[in-house]
Order: sequence, then C-alpha cells, then structure tokens
Amino acid sequence: MTDQQQTPLACPACRVIDRADGVEDGNLFSTIVKTMPHENRIVRDIKGVQDRLADGITTFAGSMQFVYLHSIWFVVWIAINLGILGASIAFDKFPFGLLTMIVSLEAIFLSTFVMISQNRQAARADIRAKLDFETNLRAEIWAIHIGQSLNVDVQHVEDVVQKAIVGSRRELGEDASTK
Repeated sequence: MTDQQQTPLACPACRVIDRADGVEDGNLFSTIVKTMPHENRIVRDIKGVQDRLADGITTFAGSMQFVYLHSIWFVVWIAINLGILGASIAFDKFPFGLLTMIVSLEAIFLSTFVMISQNRQAARADIRAKLDFETNLRAEIWAIHIGQSLNVDVQHVEDVVQKAIVGSRRELGEDASTK
C-alpha cells in the first residue's frame, strides 16, 4: 500500500466513497472502477476472433500501405498484360476483365468489413451511452442527497436547471420545447 492508501481520508464524504468497496484503504478509484466498468474492458470482453480479424482488415484497408500495395499491384498487372515484360506472360488482355472482377470482389469484401467495424462502433457507442447514463444517474442521486443534507430547495434548483436547459437550447438553435 502507498502512503495515500494507508492514510485515513479527512473528508467525511470521501470516507463514505472509500468504504463503498468494503475496505477503508484511502483508495477511491478502485471503488469507482468496480461500480462503473470501463467501456474498453466491456468491448474487449465481447470481441471475438472474427471481430478482431475484421478490425485488422479494416485498419489495413484504411492505411496508406494498402494504397501503395494496390498501386504497385495494378502497375505490375497492367505492365505484364500489356506485354511490357514480355508478350508470352500476358494472361489478362486489355480491357483487363480478370483484374476488374478481382477488384470488384475485393470491394465487396472490404465494404462488408467496413460495415462490420461500423456496427461494432455503434455497439461501443451504445455501451458508452449506457455508462454515461449510469454515471449521470449516480451523480444525480448523490447531488439530491447532498442537497437534502444541506437543506437546499430542490424545486428551486430544478427550476433553475430547466431554465438553463431552455436557454442553452435556444442559443444552440434547437427547439426549446424538446425535452
């Protein structure tokens, strides 16, 4: 344990948070980590071998190395089939029907991999939204309890919040009536 973990916390509220994990050790972060899973850990746990393969292919297909490799491939293919390197090795005469078919099939597969990666990004956004909701819910419950302890007029605070939301939506050009 570090010195910070061995030293009792002076703040009563921090001590409550510290005790939430069952051990009063001065370590607040572990409590938060245990109650709010990190999105990277969740995504890593649900990613299978096929998902990692699709991400790898999509990552490579979106790189300059992919562009360079294909540029070289096309130049060599065309050079061979135009007879520049010898007429006897030409196998796909102009207008290069075989090359066209291969490139079309590659485009189909690459677009599928891109869609797979986009679906996973959407799933990650859903996870992030869920974690944000849980964080906001936790913060609101704590804020209400703290406000009650301090004898804050909850209805007044809510009125101020609602006016601020309407004002910010108006400034952002959104429909102020949308809730």
